[in-house]
Amino acid sequence: MNNKIIDWPTFIGALVIILAVTIPLILFPEAGAEVINLANTFMTTKFGVFYILLGISSLFFLLYVAFSKYGKIKLGGRDVKKEFKTFSWAAMLFSAGIGSSILYWATIEWAYYYEGPPFNVEPRSIEAIEYAASYGIFHWGPIAWAIYTLPALPIAYFYYVRKKPVLKISESVRPVLGKAVDGPLGVLIDVLFMFGLMGGAGTTLALGTPMIAEGVSDITGIPVTMGLQTIIMLAATGIFAVSSYTGLQKGIRVLSDINIYLALFILSFIFLFGPTLFIGETTITSIGILLDDFFRWSTWLEPLANVNGFEDSGFPEAWTVFYWAWWLVYAPFVGLFVARISRGRTIREMILGTMIWGTLGCILFFGILGNYGLYLQLSGSFDVIAFMNEHGAPAAIIAILNQLPISGIIVLIFTVLALIFLATTFDSASYILASVVQKNINTGEPLRWNRLFWAFTLLLLPMTLMFIGGLETLQTASIVAGFPVIFIMVLLAWSFIKASGEDLKAHREYRTNVIYIERKGQKERK
Repeated sequence: MNNKIIDWPTFIGALVIILAVTIPLILFPEAGAEVINLANTFMTTKFGVFYILLGISSLFFLLYVAFSKYGKIKLGGRDVKKEFKTFSWAAMLFSAGIGSSILYWATIEWAYYYEGPPFNVEPRSIEAIEYAASYGIFHWGPIAWAIYTLPALPIAYFYYVRKKPVLKISESVRPVLGKAVDGPLGVLIDVLFMFGLMGGAGTTLALGTPMIAEGVSDITGIPVTMGLQTIIMLAATGIFAVSSYTGLQKGIRVLSDINIYLALFILSFIFLFGPTLFIGETTITSIGILLDDFFRWSTWLEPLANVNGFEDSGFPEAWTVFYWAWWLVYAPFVGLFVARISRGRTIREMILGTMIWGTLGCILFFGILGNYGLYLQLSGSFDVIAFMNEHGAPAAIIAILNQLPISGIIVLIFTVLALIFLATTFDSASYILASVVQKNINTGEPLRWNRLFWAFTLLLLPMTLMFIGGLETLQTASIVAGFPVIFIMVLLAWSFIKASGEDLKAHREYRTNVIYIERKGQKERK
């Protein structure tokens, strides 16, 4: 056990800040929840514009980099082959970045927009139906994946081009902050990232566990209780602990591949045996609506709500700003993971591949799962919204699946898929957390005990808060903690341009000198 390579200030700092937040919540749950909710409201209402600007700016910045001179840079060197085939690479980045949350929101998000649409549109109207079918794709589309991809640029560049055996956010901003990252500032940057990731993981756990519990209850008849949810968490932990322990090639890659095959089966079945024509036409129409209104949605903050006499729906803050903040909390983690698995690809391949494959995957989920539920509501086959209002969203999701042929088998596969999706997100997260608290990963992977430690740490804190009813508070706390990450993202973009620009300039000067020496030698020989 080589403990000398552990970055103990970061390791201990992350635990201290997490305990400093969770212990007061355990002792004073109501007061703590109120303070954090007030902070969340303040952040989203007063600084929502920063989240909106970050989203659209990330997209434009990445498109610029992809099609510029920087896009041609190959991660690892000219002769390096791709570490993973495209299917496995896409499966891993999608599974890590989305998790079981896609199963939850893709199936039920349309209902919230149908009942409370944006732009003060009449609920349940034709316009509300169009927004219900398309707004989810927007929130899980190109901007979400752009926010995810931006941190991958400097991290991958330093790891594979400059050959720095470190996967740290702090190391990736060294070109801008210099030696300051070797002190408390660097530790603070890494600790804030780790805290945000754990809070974001709590959000995924909060959505995934009740949904899986409803699936298990539907299959077995066991009522949904705190005990059942605890067993599900332990089962997911066992899966992702083993996967993380065995590493990228044998564990995480295999689990991600299985995950995608199961997802494709579920989606294909619903498309073929559900309302195929409605699903196909509505999905294509939704893409057209999104393309037509993309920039309007990307910049809408309901400014007239601040003027007397105009109604404040709160839609941008409740949905778009929240989603951008959620992606932001996960972004350094997903960026680290995407960087780690992208050896042998050019920067252009990494950027466009992540954004295109990620967006296409989300379109499939929202287009098929979401529009199937919408069809049930509109056709009168099943009143999804009434059922959801009475029994809750997780139960409504399983009820939607029960309207399909051979529903018992479909619910079983869906439940297994949700469990594996949850595990693939957490095994990737524990892998990256372990990487961040090591001074180097010369062996290619973090220490096994380190991976297992963070795998179980990811479980224990959300489980503790679940028992006291404070899991939603942890979710909100992670959004608040994500605010400083906005500035870290700016530093990451700046660091990549500065470092790669300096290296390209040095390379050109070197090539010029080589050519000059070669020509001078030829003249002398003549």
